[in-house]
Amino acid sequence: MDVKQIRRLWGMAQRRPCWVPTLRGWVVLLAFCASLAVFAVRGTYSFLAVTQPVESDTLVVEGWLPDYALRRVVIEFRRKPYQKMYVTGAPIEEGSFLSEYTNHAFVTAATLLRMGLSQDAVEVVPAPRALRDRTYTSALTLNKWFGEHGVSPKQLQVMTLGPHARRTRLLYEKAMGDRVAIGIIAIEDQGFQPQHWWRTSLGFRSVTDELIAYGYARFLFHPRKP
Repeated sequence: MDVKQIRRLWGMAQRRPCWVPTLRGWVVLLAFCASLAVFAVRGTYSFLAVTQPVESDTLVVEGWLPDYALRRVVIEFRRKPYQKMYVTGAPIEEGSFLSEYTNHAFVTAATLLRMGLSQDAVEVVPAPRALRDRTYTSALTLNKWFGEHGVSPKQLQVMTLGPHARRTRLLYEKAMGDRVAIGIIAIEDQGFQPQHWWRTSLGFRSVTDELIAYGYARFLFHPRKP
């Protein structure tokens, strides 16, 4: 009795037909995979730069936004019935000794006032220095400020820049908890073409960095208590 007969006798192996793609099949398969890859690349920016607003009278602005984005913030604030704008931000790490401002939140608030918003409408909530999770630290600081001042918003509208939006909303949801609905508005990043973000180094870095950071925030990040 040979080896094949022994294996067949003990039920260890059996013969089955094996289908493999033909040359045409490989071409179709590769074309399909390439199409999926192109679709994924083109859709990455729009996936990250999500805009899903909620009905809210409270607007939150991240303090590191460029001036052109702040002009969009002013337009948004004036065209909706917002009652208050909260400006968050991290400490300034370069040039603070040459400026009257020590935190990006103060710089952004001063810029918004110069653009015509009233002092009563803008509240500055600067966050402490953080080596990591700076967006979450800003959201946590804002939540703590709400508790200390007896403010209990049911919905928050957050404005940020481009591909940072999806991660920002996720981290604000983690910081605020289920009691607050978080809306998000992504301002288009003018540093590169969103439809062709991979064609410039800035666009490639911005989108890929945010994609990795979002994956970390979604699957590996563990919220800490204040």
